[in-house]
Amino acid sequence: MGVPIKQQTSIASYIIGKKLKKETKYPLVLMLEPLFQCNLACAGCGKIAYEDHILKKRMSFEDAMKAVDECGAPVISIPGGEPLIHNEMPQIVKGLVERKKYIYLCTNAIMLKRKLHEYEPSHYLTFSIHLDGLKEHHDKSVCKEGIFDVAVEAIKLALDKGHRVTVNSTLFNGVDPEEVADFFDYAMTLGVEGITVSPGYSYEMAPEQDLFLGRKQSKELFRSIFREGKNRKSKWEFNQSALFLDFLAGNQSYQCTPWSTVTYNIFGWQKPCYLLVNEGYAKTYKELIDETEWDNYGAGINPKCDNCMAHCGYEGTAVNDSFKNPLKLLGLSINGGPKTEGPMAPELPIMYDQSKVEKSLFENPLMPIINKEESSVSKEKELVDK
Repeated sequence: MGVPIKQQTSIASYIIGKKLKKETKYPLVLMLEPLFQCNLACAGCGKIAYEDHILKKRMSFEDAMKAVDECGAPVISIPGGEPLIHNEMPQIVKGLVERKKYIYLCTNAIMLKRKLHEYEPSHYLTFSIHLDGLKEHHDKSVCKEGIFDVAVEAIKLALDKGHRVTVNSTLFNGVDPEEVADFFDYAMTLGVEGITVSPGYSYEMAPEQDLFLGRKQSKELFRSIFREGKNRKSKWEFNQSALFLDFLAGNQSYQCTPWSTVTYNIFGWQKPCYLLVNEGYAKTYKELIDETEWDNYGAGINPKCDNCMAHCGYEGTAVNDSFKNPLKLLGLSINGGPKTEGPMAPELPIMYDQSKVEKSLFENPLMPIINKEESSVSKEKELVDK
């Protein structure tokens, strides 16, 4: 099914309205992070590294609704931590449904079986279940055995109770394309609405040359996955725009649109996106939009962004391109999905001084990590204390 027609139409109407008003910066998605605490300790997540007094903090229902009303995004993604830990989550979801927002409640599903009765099925609510692969791969990814089986059981129960369900997956360099294809095939047998997929990266710890190598490898990975799907004649449904998938396969030279997915968490409005934790916070949505130096971010503009192809920045670019160039979508449909052979679209040019970045990393290759952790924790602790 992918994205339901009613949801597509609603989002399209929102975008058209913004364009008619000649607004240039508007969010498609609000990433609402109501807490950082989690019941897993995944190797690829840094949220649980916060101090205990931060992990115990919860966003109130009132603050959540205020943020939603401030920015007006039609889609609300609720990650964490683990959102189902939050005692007010059923109330938050109900408030969003009343506002006719399309909600993606992201969960590892450990608590879903015993919490499901607290949520009424709605075409506005989707449980986005975290699965990074089949049993062995997923359990290794979340650093705990048995979680894959728990998640699959929760998916089946949620579907049986009439809920919308998607699977969200993060793929890292080095995964086997055939195994990913096996996983996508399996996900479709579960009866989920679609798959949300995005590449995962490390941003501030590698030399520039390695960053570009990683980006190329990721594009080759997605080409291999899509090629495998075509060879199998698999019928995969993705809860994403077709042009974003085409971008992942290296067929579009897109730049990030960071304001298309804005983030509000327990510290405020995060600049410029949820992936960069050391850029500061705004007190209001208006301040975020008006005072963030958006032109300082993007591939080739900021070395922190060079290796990123995540959906939070590029899905908005792809959606906007769909409006500008509808024939691209038609071509993808006729060709059965992204091109998997031939030359890739060119990379965006480097606009910053590479020698300064290389010199900094050569002098202390761990400095970006140290600075990021120390600075972000100190800034956020200061905000909490206030």
